[in-house]
Amino acid sequence: MYFFTAFILFLTLLNIVVYYSKKQQEEDDVEKNDPSSSPDKQCRRFKLAEIKQATNDFDDALVVGKGGHGKVYKGKFDFWEGVHVAIKRSNLESNQGAAEFWVEIEMLSKFRHSHIVSLLGYCEKEMILVYEYMPNGSLDDRLHKRRSNYSPLTWVQRLNICTGAARGLDYLHTGTGVHRRVVHRDVKSSNILLDEKLVAKISDFGVSRIGQTYQSGSTADVYTNQIRGTFGYMDAEYFSTHRLTRKSDVYAFGVVLLEVLSGRPALDFTLDEQQHSLAGWAKQCIKEGRMGQIFDPCLKGQAPFSCLKEFGQLAYECILTRSKDRPTMTKVLARLEFVLTWTLQSAQIASDRFGRSMFIEKAWSMFLTKGSILRSSDAKTLGQSIGKYKKVMMMKKHATKVVEVGCHSRQMVPLSPSGQTMISSLKMFKFSKLQRATENFKQDRFLGEGAFGKVYKGWLDSVTFAPRKAGDGLEVAIKKSNPYSTQGFNEWKAEVNFLEKFSHPNVVKLFGYCCEKNFLLVYEYMQKGSLDMHLFTEGAEPLPWDTRIKIATGVAQGLAFLHTTDNNIICRDVKCANILLDELSDFGLATVGPVNGESHVSTVIVGTYGYTAPEYLATGCLYIKSDVYSFGVVMLELITGLKVLDVIRHSVNHNLVDCAGPFVLSGEKNLQKVIDPGLEQCYPSKGASKAMDLIINCLEQEPKNRPSMEEVVLGLQGINAIKMKPNQSKANTKHLSNSYH
Repeated sequence: MYFFTAFILFLTLLNIVVYYSKKQQEEDDVEKNDPSSSPDKQCRRFKLAEIKQATNDFDDALVVGKGGHGKVYKGKFDFWEGVHVAIKRSNLESNQGAAEFWVEIEMLSKFRHSHIVSLLGYCEKEMILVYEYMPNGSLDDRLHKRRSNYSPLTWVQRLNICTGAARGLDYLHTGTGVHRRVVHRDVKSSNILLDEKLVAKISDFGVSRIGQTYQSGSTADVYTNQIRGTFGYMDAEYFSTHRLTRKSDVYAFGVVLLEVLSGRPALDFTLDEQQHSLAGWAKQCIKEGRMGQIFDPCLKGQAPFSCLKEFGQLAYECILTRSKDRPTMTKVLARLEFVLTWTLQSAQIASDRFGRSMFIEKAWSMFLTKGSILRSSDAKTLGQSIGKYKKVMMMKKHATKVVEVGCHSRQMVPLSPSGQTMISSLKMFKFSKLQRATENFKQDRFLGEGAFGKVYKGWLDSVTFAPRKAGDGLEVAIKKSNPYSTQGFNEWKAEVNFLEKFSHPNVVKLFGYCCEKNFLLVYEYMQKGSLDMHLFTEGAEPLPWDTRIKIATGVAQGLAFLHTTDNNIICRDVKCANILLDELSDFGLATVGPVNGESHVSTVIVGTYGYTAPEYLATGCLYIKSDVYSFGVVMLELITGLKVLDVIRHSVNHNLVDCAGPFVLSGEKNLQKVIDPGLEQCYPSKGASKAMDLIINCLEQEPKNRPSMEEVVLGLQGINAIKMKPNQSKANTKHLSNSYH
């Protein structure tokens, strides 16, 4: 009996040793080749005529896949008799442009592996890539698109696919050479392709990044300006810090493992709201000891429950919030091979339960990693702004506005560079006049910069809008787009669309626009500055309690106006930098919202981290109530006088929502530890307590549990009516400054 157990353990370890020996040989082979050799030496450069012949002039009957990137055709070249290929023809109007095309060629030319799809060649003229053909489609197809010609994957097939994909990722993370490590950056089931024998191969390297290996541990950090990835698979830590590591791939692969275990896609909006995100739902089930609920019913009887449970535990550890608690892909691979061996041997050792338990106990102990369910934390990981800029719009006093439209002659406004137009009631300015109004966009007129472009101060005649000298006439803020920024144009279009349609008693004025040479917007210039300037600028005079509540009420009224059924607008970027002391600004990210509590699914990552609602990060799904969450964060900043994100605070308290939560929830007795010390106790305790209750309600994890903005307005009006008692003590007490201020 003991001999048999030892023999099984020996076979498992031998399998792992053989794999690492093979991997080392592959790494040596890579090092012998010149990694910087040109793509031409690694793959063929095709002529467009050859591509057309192979695809019958891009016959739609040969299309085997399509997406935002373009179409994929099944083709065949005369000189490769009997060999089918997959030909990906880029959509020239897609955001995935030449940069991603060449990244894909570079990656697949340098790095060759049996579990990475092979690039056979390319055609530069129309950005066409030629790959080996994978007749079984993707893992996503086999799991979620049950076609008549596809039989359901067995448990052993699923394990083999996961193990193969893990080998490919482990090679990218550790085996591509001494000085390079690759982060795939878009691991998902649709990017795991299957050949005729269901061998898994990693594909789609258009957004991959190569990092250096001099960093300690398993980080191989790459800092990125732009967040890339797919909702449902996205690592919150990467989103918050812009620090891309191999552990971001581990997180995404953990979601793939959950897809394999459950048979569900990463995102499924046909289910109850709590189950939209597979990762969020499965994590909660596993934490609560309900792992059996996530198992695919098709797997019943194919493997011992304990085997499925260990696979689920591995998936859980891969999606832990903190990257340092996740296993490396090397450990993930070893544990998958262990589960595969265990599954294959389970039938043979079923009759000897004692031998099996000894085998599991001894072998499993070698692969356990940090992050068990009992030790893990499910705290929210929040981070810093995607935009990394402040929208420079100024404002008047203390009663927030939202939108107002100038009533000038009707003009034609282009909706897109292609020339589509719409009718607008806004003033259309000539570029030359705005040049004169800003002294040719002189540097001392510069106010700020964002994704849209730069903002300048100018002067116009208050009646004719003719340009005037500095200090004479009407002050305006002029946004000038970056001509190379697609995002800038999209924001320009959104602001014109929204601000010319909706008016409200308390709004910032958009006077007009210019679409000559550059895309420009002309706003009323406000002297008082944005809310964040008054809250967080060193030396700024603290805002009184009544003023803070009035500001919050004004913002809430503006959002309630946007959220009405007739308007149905999701702002998407509610934050202090976008709140003027009389206005709510920046509709560049505004979105026509859903009705009846339904969601709007976004495919582009927008907004500002720290203010972003958890359901958006998890699923890409926006609700009217997503703005309510962001407003709750703004309210928390107003009451505490602290930024939502501050790296100067202790590492565990970088996020205000996390660090203030225990004090807020502990009741009125701890309010003094949360309220801004700058108020010097000059606030009504009852009003402050009710404000904290309102904040808690706005920050509920589930959108349906948050109040509407109309309910928020009523709550704030009640708080504003609560006055401070005349004899209220102003004695100094121990404030938040001694805890996390």
